[in-house]
This record gives sequence, C-alpha cells and structure tokens, in this order.
Amino acid sequence: MRTYALRRGRGILAALCSTALALALAALPGDSWAAPAPTTTATAQGAPARPAPGPSPDPSLPVHTLARADAPLDNPLKGFARFYQPGGNQNTGYPHALTWSYFGLSEVMKNAADCGSYDWSVLDAALDESASYGNQTALRFYIEYPGGSGSHPADAIPPCFAGHVANRTNAYWNTVSPDYDSAYLLDALKKFIAAFGARYDGDPRVGFIHMGLIGLWGEWHTWPYDTDTSSDAYPNYMPTDAHGAQIVQAYDKAFTHTKIEVRYPESAGGAADDLPAVGFHDDSFCYREGSPAAGVTLPVSMGGAGYSQLQKELDRGVENRWTTASMGGEVRPEIQPTAFASWPGGSGAVDDMKACLELEHTTWKMNEGSAAYAPDDPKVAAAVRLMGYDLGVDRAYFHDTAQGTTTIGVRMTNDGVAPFYYPWTVSLGLKDASGTVVKSWATPWDLRQVMPAKIRAFPDWGVGADPTYLDYGYARYFDTSVDLSGVAPGGYQLVMKAKNPLENVSAAAKKLRFATSGQNADGWLALGAMTVGSQSGGPHSYEAEATGNTLTGTAVRADCAGCSGGAKVGYLGNGATLTFNGVDGGTGGTRTVTVHYTTAESRTATVRANGGTAKTVAFAPTADWTTTATTTLTLDLAAGTGNTVTLANSGAWAPDIDRITVS
Repeated sequence: MRTYALRRGRGILAALCSTALALALAALPGDSWAAPAPTTTATAQGAPARPAPGPSPDPSLPVHTLARADAPLDNPLKGFARFYQPGGNQNTGYPHALTWSYFGLSEVMKNAADCGSYDWSVLDAALDESASYGNQTALRFYIEYPGGSGSHPADAIPPCFAGHVANRTNAYWNTVSPDYDSAYLLDALKKFIAAFGARYDGDPRVGFIHMGLIGLWGEWHTWPYDTDTSSDAYPNYMPTDAHGAQIVQAYDKAFTHTKIEVRYPESAGGAADDLPAVGFHDDSFCYREGSPAAGVTLPVSMGGAGYSQLQKELDRGVENRWTTASMGGEVRPEIQPTAFASWPGGSGAVDDMKACLELEHTTWKMNEGSAAYAPDDPKVAAAVRLMGYDLGVDRAYFHDTAQGTTTIGVRMTNDGVAPFYYPWTVSLGLKDASGTVVKSWATPWDLRQVMPAKIRAFPDWGVGADPTYLDYGYARYFDTSVDLSGVAPGGYQLVMKAKNPLENVSAAAKKLRFATSGQNADGWLALGAMTVGSQSGGPHSYEAEATGNTLTGTAVRADCAGCSGGAKVGYLGNGATLTFNGVDGGTGGTRTVTVHYTTAESRTATVRANGGTAKTVAFAPTADWTTTATTTLTLDLAAGTGNTVTLANSGAWAPDIDRITVS
C-alpha cells in the first residue's frame, strides 16, 4: 500500500500549506516500501458499447432552436464538496452544492447494552444544517480516525462491542483497531448498514455515501498494518476478502436509490466487480508521488503507478463503471491550492488534470482548498463544468398556438463526463406575463438517459493515439402530451424544470440548471412563447393515450417505443372504440385529419367526426407493432374546440392508434 498523509481533520485541511503539515508529510516513509503487484481477476473492458439513440423527433412538431450558455458552477450533485463545520456558513468560497462529513460509528451506536439501538440525531442535525444552505451531503461512517476530526471522536468503536470484539493497537497512527474479522462485529455492522439504508436511502438531503467503516478514516486500509506483510514486521489488521465482501454486499442491498462508493476497485477482493451500482472513491485524485514521480490516478500507460486508481480499474475490468455508478473522492490535499493552475494539464505533483477527470469520469471531489479559489477563475470553471453532467437543451418542439391536448418535446445534450445519476422529476409548465407558473405537468422523461456525447479512450484500449475521443451518447429526444384544458386563452412562456427533491425539505435548495440560454434562477428553463387558444389553420396534434380521450370495450393504453409520447391505444375494433375529445376545428369546415397508426397486418377502421357520417379507411401494414405510418382523410369539423373524432370497427380488429393531427 502507498503511504498516507495526516490530512483528514478539518484543522489540517484548513492549513494545507502550513509548515506543520509539510513536516508531517516529510516524516512519512518515502520510497522504503514496495507497491504490491496488482491483484487481477479480469482484463480491461475496452470501449463501452454506445447506448441506443432513443426516439426520433416528432416531424409534425415545429422546431425551436435554443442557444447554449454556461451552466452555473454550483449545480447540485457535482463539482466540489467542502467539509462540514457545525455552525459555519456553507456558501462561502468557490461555488458548490455539496458538503462532506465523517461520522463516528459510536456517535450513532451509543447503547452499551444493545448494538441494535441507534441514535441518528448527530447525522440528522448535520443533514438538516447543510440542507438549510441548499446543499446535499456526501458522507462516510468510520470506526478509527487518527487524532479525531475535531468534532468527531478518534476512537469510534461502539461501546456495545466491549467484551465481544478484540481490539488491537495501531502504534503508527496511535489508534485502536477492532478485529474486523469478528463474527460479532460483522453481524453488528451489517445490521447497522441495513438500518442506515432503511432510514436514509433516497433521502433528498443525501447525495453520495462512501461505504466506510473499515480501516483508518473508514478508507479500507490500515497501513502499515495491512495485507502486505512481506517487507515489514507489522501484522495485518484488515478483514479477509470474504468478510469485507459482506460489508460491500450489505451496502449494495441497503441502498438502492442513493449512490454508494467504495474506496478501491479491489476492495474486499473486488467484491464490487459485479455490482453495477457501486462506484469508486479516489481520495488521492490526480497526484504524482515517488521518485521518479508517478501518477496515483492515471494508468501506467499514461505515466501512472502500478497501484494507481485507474490502473486498478483496468486490471479488474471495471473502468466503465461510471456508466451506472458515481465516481467521487478527494483532490489530494497537498495539491489542492495549485490543482487547476496549469489546466488543462498539470505541473509538478499535479498530474494531467483534464485527463484525470475525463478518464475517471469524475462527478464530485472533496476540495477544502477550493475555499481560496477565485470565483471567476476560468480554469477552475472549465474543470467544474466538465465534472459529472453538463446538461443542455438545444431544441424544443411544440406548436406556437395550441389548445386541448398537445405534444411538447425537447432534445437534451450532455457535454460532461458522466450521466446524471438520479431520477429527478422533469416538469413542463406555462408562465404568464408576470412570471408565475399557472400550470405544470410532470413528464416521464429520465435525465439518466442523457449520456455524455464524447468519452476519452484509454490508451490501453488501442483505438488511437492519446487523446482519442469516441462518440458515445446521443442528443436525446423526449416528448409527452399535455392537456391545456382550464388554461385561459392568451400568451405564455413554455418552461421546463428538473426538480431537486431537496426543494421539498429546504427553500434554499440549489436548482438543477441547464447549459442553455433562458435558464432562470428558479430552475425553470424558457423553451419559447406559446399561445393558448384556437388554432388558425396550423396542424394540431392529439395523442391517442391522452387521459381526456374516451376508450370503450377492450381498448387500452399501451407502451410503444416508436410512438409519439412512447404510448398508443390498442385492441380497438370488434366493438371497442377510441374517441378524441376537445378537437379544435378552428373556424369550422373541412379539415385534413392524419391518423398515425401501427399494425403488422392490413386492417380497416371507420373514422367519424361528431355525429357525422363514418368514413371507412384502409390501413396498410407497418413493419411491426411499434413502427408507425400515416394515412389521411378529410372530416367536417365545427368551429371551436368541442369536436370529437371516433375510430372504430364493429366486426374486426382496427389498427393501434398513436395520434391524429388536424390541419
């Protein structure tokens, strides 16, 4: 294992350049240790397969092009995290939306007589305080912390372990290390993790959880009392891989919503190899050490050490874990003051910073040193915007004038290095002239599907000279139907918002904002002007699955990947009918009606407006039951929005219906 600096307490972190820290670092062993050969069970995955591109834009919807603009630096769940200091102003220093904190296990497991009794008040107090500043918290529980953090204990062994779990002394760090292989300890930790997850999984106050609990600072090492006993006289205080795997698996089971991370790819013998929800936590990010200097993040192929974080990911074949799990950690404290001074590259002990971010697909990093960064530093800003997601909306699709049921679409892009990892609700809305949202609709759109447009290839993949960038994600199209019933006629601003669930807890919650011109501080993004009222001859679209329509008999709404809005109405005919309500006839008269349908075989249906004569229409077969086609007819409609259009077949099955457009 490599050496570790005394760098975890807030007081030390606040004095990174101090003589005391320099002396402490100088006192640590330098090159007297030998890095063990990587333990591997797999080989590099290579370039990940591109995800599916998603649906194509609805050709019947007018396109509104939106301009790009820089996203704010304190977007939630990405960028820098500052250390939690009770009572301190969390919104000073470089803009950020994350707070980092440790908690001793004994601060929650206080009852000496019962290891199954938990007092969560210390955690709730910290989460509530951070939420009051609009920030989510990233956190870790530990059992041994050299010197303590100042507000949390050095020895956090729960009192209920006494008489059940043997303790050992780590003379190098002057800590008490419990027997991590104790059956009693393992049972207590697994029960704690289950209770932890039952209470906090999905809590909007929590952003990321480091598994912790094992080793110094909960970092899954006990150096020098570690597994490498070949070149020293220190015994091994780490748990066996099998026992460590029980902790990893317990976290994976307990947290199915909140993102979790473990320190090393090889922790517990690679217990997370087959757990796609478990990310990694590089807490010596982009540092170079030793003589000659080697990187501890970048792989060997880019001048890194054999024990570097990304080399370990390559060795275990998990370098693409970022596609499903977050990558966190800490900018190595010794380089925090100058980490971005040479952006996009590095200098001295700072490795190639842009390469570190791009290849690790970094979402967030602890960086107490960011308190001293100038808020207008363009180099830091470029790095922060690259981290994690950088979502934009470059096109909106909607009718400028609409009434009744109408379809609205957007195309989203991601210029960051990672996806957005949470299923936050995306809503559409209408703002009136005063800026008040008078109507809103939740959509089924999933931000997690908007993958980074480009990814950087590892030299180890052999796909080109470094740097080689590969096409990965696509600009992702989403659309949905909204019902404008009840909205007063007039002019509005069509807007969109991805809601931070922390807004349900704190009015100060920082909003997710898009890298798009027209993004407002309240979280709503302006998509363009929309007039609600009778159409003046332009096409108007009505979704078959809209809740305002009438279905009879066996007719049913069903998912349809190739259909507008991702849905259709099927099992029409043989007496079952579909009636579109609230169809706008404008000033009245003959209108062209286009029926969008899907059917794998030739079928017929009757189409009738209001109580008029039914017209029999033939529908040619489509490629399958999710590929759509169109056919047109003319119908006489009354003036206004009170028209109905009914599709039926009294004696046979009709095609499945996606939508109709009226022009």
